[in-house]
Amino acid sequence: HWSALVGAFVAMAFMGPLVVMLTKGTESAYVRRQAVESLNFQLSFLIYGLVSFVLVFVLVGFLLLPIVGLLWLIFTIIAIVRSADGQEYRYPLTIRMVS
Repeated sequence: HWSALVGAFVAMAFMGPLVVMLTKGTESAYVRRQAVESLNFQLSFLIYGLVSFVLVFVLVGFLLLPIVGLLWLIFTIIAIVRSADGQEYRYPLTIRMVS
């Protein structure tokens, strides 16, 4: 979950969870589950952000883009805290694409 937050600074939040899943996912089932969960969330919110960006042209996106960004930040921080405590965390509003 941290890797997604750090990866967001270079505009590729999905790359961190993908790298963790591919490198450390074979060593720990817990790490793999959380990396897959984070990857699905990052890809889902990438889609939501792109749709919101397109909707800027009909003025709805001006409202949606900040909401999507704020929800992304809040849910990512919650996931970081929960996983640091060793709890399984499932993001809300996530399209489960990777299993």
